[in-house]
Order: sequence, then C-alpha cells, then structure tokens
Amino acid sequence: MPSVPLPFLAGLVFVLTLYRTLKGVETPGSRRYFFAFLALYASQALIVGLHFGYGVQALAPVQPVTAAIMPPLAYLAFRALTAERLERPWLHLALPPLAVAAAVGFVRDLVDPLLLVIFFAYGIALWRLTTSGGDDVMAEAALQRMRSALRAARLTAGLMFFFAVSDAALAAYTRLYGAAEVPLAVGLMNLGAIAAVVIYCLAPEFSPAKPAAGPSSVGATEADRAIVARVEVALDERAFYRNENLSLAKLARRAGLPARDVSAAVNRATGLNVSQFVNNRRIAEACRLLREGEGTVTRIMFEVGFSTKSNFNREFRRVTGMSPAEYRAKARKSKATVQKGPPA
Repeated sequence: MPSVPLPFLAGLVFVLTLYRTLKGVETPGSRRYFFAFLALYASQALIVGLHFGYGVQALAPVQPVTAAIMPPLAYLAFRALTAERLERPWLHLALPPLAVAAAVGFVRDLVDPLLLVIFFAYGIALWRLTTSGGDDVMAEAALQRMRSALRAARLTAGLMFFFAVSDAALAAYTRLYGAAEVPLAVGLMNLGAIAAVVIYCLAPEFSPAKPAAGPSSVGATEADRAIVARVEVALDERAFYRNENLSLAKLARRAGLPARDVSAAVNRATGLNVSQFVNNRRIAEACRLLREGEGTVTRIMFEVGFSTKSNFNREFRRVTGMSPAEYRAKARKSKATVQKGPPA
C-alpha cells in the first residue's frame, strides 16, 4: 500500500485550519481569494508530494510556478478583509508566476532567488498588514472572528518566511551535495509546518482586558461622541446587534461612516474596542432576557448574537462580573424578595 507523503498531510492540516477563518466572512472578494488560495495550497501539497514522494519528475517545472501564485493569493485574501480596497489586484496574481515561468523556461538559475524574493516580499506585506493597528485591520470579518482572522494571517505570513528560508537552504544544499536527501528535507520542512499550525490551534487567543463601563474622556471629542451615538442607533435599528456575523464594516456601512472613524471614535469615547462595545449591547439584552424571560441560557446566547458559549460566558463575566446562571439566580432572588415585601 502506498504511503501518504507529509506534504499531503501538511497541506490538509493548513487548509482546514484556514478554512475556519471563513466563518462570518461574507465579502465576495475575500471568499473568492480565500477559496482560490486554499485550493491552490492543497494542489501544491499534492504536486510536492507526487514530485518528491513518488518521483513524478514531470511536475518539476510546474511546482515553482504554482508556488509563486500562493503568496500573492494569501495576501489578497487577507487584504480583502480590511476596510481599504486594493487597486489592480490582478497585477499581484499575474506578475510573480509569469516571472517564475520565464525563469523556468530560460534562466533556471533565477527560479530559486525569485521564489525567495516573492515569499519574503508578500510575507512582509502580510505581516505589516496585521500590525497596522486598529479594529479596521480585519473590518470585514465578523467581530467574534476578527482576532482569529488576524492570528491566521500572522500564521500564514510566518509560514511564508519559513518556506522561503527552508527552500533557499534546500536549493543551496542540493547544489553542493546533490538531490539524494531532498525528499527527507521536504518531509522535515512539512513537519515544521504542521507543528506551526498545531501550535497556532492550541495557543490561547489573548486579548487585552479593557474596562467594561464608563466612557473615557481621554482624547474624546464631541465628534467622537456624535459618531458613537450614530453607531448606537445603527445597532438598535431592527436589533442589528443580534446579527451573529456582524462586522465592523457592516456596522460602519449601516451608520453611514468610514470603518476607521467608527473604530477610533468608539475607542476614544468609551475606552472599549468595537467588539467589546457591541458585546456590551448584546449582554445588556441578555441580562434583560435572563431577568424577565424563561428561555435557557443557550437560547438567550444565540438570540442576542453570540455563536459560542465560551465567548458569551467570557463577555458576560467581563460586563457583569458573574456568569449568566449566577446573574439569573441573583435576579430571581431579588425579585422574590421584592414580591414578598417587608416582614409585618
């Protein structure tokens, strides 16, 4: 029975991990680039596996060309989640593979340096995208997926750097000592990629704690408070805050404001990020339902716009200082005391 080369497994693990970040992303451009990138990454894993695992030499000229398309596709996929549109994205998809294809056909010695430059350049561009600051970095992603999307972008950038360095080292080793150990080296490279993805999946998503109550007067202006007021109206219009896939971009469009302005104004006027600001409104409604309704905590969680119990419980405790069950028990006890009245 034929074995399954590690590139197959590494490709599958990475594709499934990144696919999780698509949840809550409804931007047509982003989904198109994401699906194209995931399909190409899986195909590239298949090509590498067949080439080095089964010795299919006919794929040798194809492999560097398809590899050159992956970095720009990854960059465009995550770039589409930002609040800013990119002019002429087709240039990113056309120039790198054309340059590598020309090198494969005419100047073979340029293939490896070109791939090194392409992977490093787009890795740097993607990493800079994730460190530009502000909630608007991943404005098109659902608020509860923004941090996951940001971490996935950093993972992708890190893998670009890893493959750039390892491919360059592999090319140098092959020139000096031949290709006998290349399959083993490729396997070790993919083990490293799998390890990076596993660490990404297991590592907790740290988020800075911020106060739950009270507007911040530091740096806030009347214009900021006016923007926050418009955002509050937009949130309450037809209970828009209950939308599970609500994103900063959708909220900004509903309020008729630029996403960057909404993010900055909410932060300055309330001391919260946009996700916390929206979750405060959701938790306020959840508290009302827990006090006045008989629905289960899970049902209330979904009704106010949360999709995971862990996120709901974390945000509920951030705002109220207790769990939903504790809040309901305290509210019922208080209500019973009021109805019973003072002792005669």
